[in-house]
Amino acid sequence: MPAQGQHRKPRSLSRLTRICVIAGTGGVAIALPLVGADIASAQTPASAPAAVAAQAPHAAPKAAPKATQYKVVRGDTLSKIATSHHVAGGWHRVYNDNKTVIGSNPNIIRPGEKLTLNGPNTAQHAVVKKAVPAPAKKAVKPAAKPAAVKTTDSGYTKPVGNAAIGTPYHQAGSNWSSGYHTGVDFLVGTGTPIHAIAAGTVVSAGWDGAYGNDVIIKHPDGKYTLYAHQSQLLVSAGQTVTEGQQIGLSGATGNVTGPHLHFEVRTTPYYGSDIDPVAYLAAHGVTV
Repeated sequence: MPAQGQHRKPRSLSRLTRICVIAGTGGVAIALPLVGADIASAQTPASAPAAVAAQAPHAAPKAAPKATQYKVVRGDTLSKIATSHHVAGGWHRVYNDNKTVIGSNPNIIRPGEKLTLNGPNTAQHAVVKKAVPAPAKKAVKPAAKPAAVKTTDSGYTKPVGNAAIGTPYHQAGSNWSSGYHTGVDFLVGTGTPIHAIAAGTVVSAGWDGAYGNDVIIKHPDGKYTLYAHQSQLLVSAGQTVTEGQQIGLSGATGNVTGPHLHFEVRTTPYYGSDIDPVAYLAAHGVTV
């Protein structure tokens, strides 16, 4: 070994070579003098790539998708949004991240709602979803047939049970584009069954602007009834319904301040042809 605190010049290249050979065959690491570093490197070129590979940094993890805001437009569904924006976890993730905006029913989203896509929990959700085994399938009971209310001799009945009327027909106010209320509001909570007041044919069932989700039915006497702000629709356009048949569930979709059923009677299926719904029901033996 060199003296303490000093470096000694090797006497010959052959001695240094012998030291390198012994170190290589015996597997023992020997600290070489600094003056021989260049020579040692020149004699062991095969070790250089291994050293470089050992020092190579690990590949950076792939960044999670960046969260974005999306504004719902007419015709959107959670599945369609998740697919077009490549949301990890699909529509389930979109719903879970936006439940406070959408509400309790993932089948109903309203134009104008702002949803967060690929939120901070999306990547974690995708990993957990893969790690957890799929639950065993359970037998699914067939859906119950929509309930019907008690019919009357006149062939007409109430659209909801014994609910009080909130805003009456023709109440004036700036909340309505016509300057007055075109129907009556029955004060019922979200999820209350809604029934067709008489037999007829469904003219339309779906999103209808300020009315939210509504159903319009044409009756044999030529009049039309409208049932607005529903949280769930149970009929579709072209379907025939009977008196008292359940057609949906009440809710707060569209332009509302709270859940209720807005009920109208019209002479045509179009806005502005309304008549007094309470008087119409009374003329057919139904008191509300």
